[in-house]
Amino acid sequence: MNVDLADIQHLLGSLLWSMGRVGGLCLVAPVFGDKVVPQRIRLSVMLILAFVLAPLAPTSIDLMSADGVATMVSQILIGAAVGFVLKLIFEAVSLGGQLVGQSMSLGFAETVDPRGGGSSPVLSQFYLLTVTLLFLAMDGHLHLIALLADSFHSLPPGQSAIDANGLHLFGGAVRVALPAMTSLLMVNIGFAAISRAAPSMNLFAVGFPITVTLGFVALWLSLRSVPGAFDSLQNSAWSLMHELVGG
Repeated sequence: MNVDLADIQHLLGSLLWSMGRVGGLCLVAPVFGDKVVPQRIRLSVMLILAFVLAPLAPTSIDLMSADGVATMVSQILIGAAVGFVLKLIFEAVSLGGQLVGQSMSLGFAETVDPRGGGSSPVLSQFYLLTVTLLFLAMDGHLHLIALLADSFHSLPPGQSAIDANGLHLFGGAVRVALPAMTSLLMVNIGFAAISRAAPSMNLFAVGFPITVTLGFVALWLSLRSVPGAFDSLQNSAWSLMHELVGG
């Protein structure tokens, strides 16, 4: 069996281009790159995806040339850009949880965030866990892999860099938090009227438990609107990701 050095170099190049784009995605994208997932599992998923997508990334660029280094950098940036758009959705929902927590006087309730390494509000992590489960239930991870595979046809290695028009997905944070925030705003307006009618009343002692209780009721009632808001955010993100990779 004769082994041609040019064929080996071609296969190795396809694998490296695929690994660069998949690696950039896994570094930034949620679920695939979360720190809560063991490092071995993340590395295994990246290698498996790189091997599967390698036949879609043929190119004649020399690995050891300046064009090869520039191509590898561009592959990492393409994967990272796609993952960053998806990450914006999760961060928008997390911001919505922070807004709800501040509205119901629970902004001080924080816990360790294993994803970011610091601390974040409890409601923020609750919303984040909810949309992560929704993302997996809606087969978002499969759509992301399919989009990554299609990107090798629409934007093969060696072409010009991606072209982004703008990222306006953080408006979804208001969409997620609006029902609960509106209810809590009405409660605060009621407390303002009570303070004008009875200035001697200790509103902190009376208002805090009422605000927290009504906040949890509003949060429970508003949870049914989270899947619709998250689905709308996902549709905007998929459209933007297709534009990024020229699809």
